[in-house]
Amino acid sequence: MKNKIIISFMLLVLLLTGCNAKESLNAIKKPIEKLISKEEKKIKIVDMDSKSRPYAVMVNNIRAARGLQSGLQDAYIIYEIIAEGGVTRFLALFMDTDTKRIGSVRSARHYFLDYALENDAIYIHHGYSPQAWSDFYSLGIDRIEINAPKTAWRDTELNVASEHTLFTSIDKISNGIGKIRTERNKDLLLNYSLDTVDLSKLPDSEVANKVEVVYSSSVTNSYEYDEVAKVYKRSVNDLEHKDYMTGKQYTFKNIIVYQVSNHALDNYGRQDLSNLGEKQGYYITNGYAVPIIAQKDSRSGQTVYKYLDGKEIDVSDGNTFIQIQPVGKDLKIEE
Repeated sequence: MKNKIIISFMLLVLLLTGCNAKESLNAIKKPIEKLISKEEKKIKIVDMDSKSRPYAVMVNNIRAARGLQSGLQDAYIIYEIIAEGGVTRFLALFMDTDTKRIGSVRSARHYFLDYALENDAIYIHHGYSPQAWSDFYSLGIDRIEINAPKTAWRDTELNVASEHTLFTSIDKISNGIGKIRTERNKDLLLNYSLDTVDLSKLPDSEVANKVEVVYSSSVTNSYEYDEVAKVYKRSVNDLEHKDYMTGKQYTFKNIIVYQVSNHALDNYGRQDLSNLGEKQGYYITNGYAVPIIAQKDSRSGQTVYKYLDGKEIDVSDGNTFIQIQPVGKDLKIEE
């Protein structure tokens, strides 16, 4: 409406002044185009004006279930963290999407709650560890424990164990909201840039066409930069990481990787993380990587990602994979 008023006013001035129409229209064309372009240009990965609380979904990443993973391309942030037995699990964040199939969904681990909290997200899970059960109450976690048929379903046609067959959707999750607060009380975790983030000109930057992130003898993630699409194609254990429903390889615009020490808590091998304080890592986008510091001051506090000079990073407009890697594991960044 504002643009229409301005354009109409300019045309009225032309008529009243009797100026040559063609010359005058050319004179105002470029300023109008710039004005419209500036007003209509918005971040694509999320709606910056939205106050919706995201859903933070615990996603199964054991080998038998990895090929069945669905809906992850719609997540605007995914965390990957070590779990018992050297496997990992994902925490996938969805906001203002209509994703039809997400999963498979697995049980809660207490340290994943930290990352739901820092995003003021509603935590979605099926089952829990004893530590997570305790933290649900001590930390005041807003959560939905999904189950069929109200908030999830079992895909019984899959040729895998039952624990790998539970899936949900945004519509199904909404059936479990009840009285849970749905308006977000925190800012978005990351600062998104409308302009291209060019890391190549920053100190200590390096070409990052290939990235390898080792978690254990069971899990090695790798990324290859697609210079045409300007995204990183994701693989796991040398196999393309694909969505079960679409058959397309998962791609990510941003990769954040940093190392955190972990240790076993019990005879089952359940893990704990020492994730508070400053941790060293890298921010990777558009074919380059730079060293960063990841600082988290409390379990509910937001992790702040900073360049080494202390300035907070801006990330490219796109989805982000946050690799929270065990200390001492290999990280390779190559041309």
